[in-house]
Amino acid sequence: MQEYLPILQRAALFSDIAEEDLCRMLGCLGARIVHFDKKYTVFAAGSSAKYIGIVLSGEVQMVRDDYYGNRSLLHRVGVSELFAESFACAEVSTIPVSVIATEPSDIMLIDSAHILHTCENNCAFHRRMIFNLMKNLAVKNLRFHERAQITSRRTTREKLLSYLHAEAQRTGKDAFVIPFDRQELADYLEVDRSGLSAEISKLRREGVLACKKNYFKLL
Repeated sequence: MQEYLPILQRAALFSDIAEEDLCRMLGCLGARIVHFDKKYTVFAAGSSAKYIGIVLSGEVQMVRDDYYGNRSLLHRVGVSELFAESFACAEVSTIPVSVIATEPSDIMLIDSAHILHTCENNCAFHRRMIFNLMKNLAVKNLRFHERAQITSRRTTREKLLSYLHAEAQRTGKDAFVIPFDRQELADYLEVDRSGLSAEISKLRREGVLACKKNYFKLL
């Protein structure tokens, strides 16, 4: 646990909490660390929405598969980031999406009940943690709203350009690297991969953008 303290201090959940308080808090929360190999499922859709996860190493993806097997990539979660907190805080019985490790990953799991209900000592740093959690949820809500605006576009071209313009605005640059390969980008935009590749080629021919793998430049 000690080796992960620098990572945990970067986590939004523990923002502005001193190291000595964090060490005490982890024991109070009953936090445990679990290792998942690449492509292993951390949470399966339909499993209990009881735990909040923090990525200590590696990366996980939150995905949704529909009745016909079509996959949507909802979110990528990197080191020190939280996942599944929305479902735990909403106290839904089951999680409606799957969380899958995209590479060997160490995950800290915390029972949400230990976070949402303060201990008998009513520690000041516990109250700070609840504030941090609410702030993190608000930020996540804005991100999902942005994604909904992108995926609501009618055509693959409109979805792609909307996403790329949002990335340009976020980075403040017209050239940037996106965190997706082609299949992941298609899943994120909720479009067919072959159609996406065809649209990218068309936009390159038109001089709208330049790209190589996951590097894009708006011209």
